[in-house]
Amino acid sequence: MFHVVLVEPEIPQNAGNIARTCAATGCVLHLVKPLGFELSDRYLKRAGLDYWNLVDVRVHETLPDALAALGGAKLHLFTTKARAAYTEARYHEGDALIFGKETKGLPEELLISRPEDCVRIPMLDGRRSLNLSNAVAIAVYEGLRQGGFAGLRLGGELHRLKW
Repeated sequence: MFHVVLVEPEIPQNAGNIARTCAATGCVLHLVKPLGFELSDRYLKRAGLDYWNLVDVRVHETLPDALAALGGAKLHLFTTKARAAYTEARYHEGDALIFGKETKGLPEELLISRPEDCVRIPMLDGRRSLNLSNAVAIAVYEGLRQGGFAGLRLGGELHRLKW
């Protein structure tokens, strides 16, 4: 579906939650080193529950390596510094949703070089940012919504519940 790229993620629980979102939606998860945790970290595995085997995880040594691996994918750079809201972007299968580390966000040189690709999730003034795993979920599901949730199961089984 989409490529979710985490640039130098620091918190294993966030990465685990994001892996679970990727597993549920068919997104590829890219992790750009240095990582703030080991891939064997118990918190990472616990947050991802038993979904890790359902996720295509790709680890890159550097951001340029990750961008090269994405080829010509359309980039969506999520940053609190952007003017455009994430809902103004048009998402397509194969696009890359790129997020920076929890404490600093994406590198400024990347943002400056691609201002047309920068989007933000609106928040009240005086707030630094959302939790990374929440931001990824918001972005992924907006992209899926725009695509009509293609390939995802929409209906539940409420009729089977006994009231």
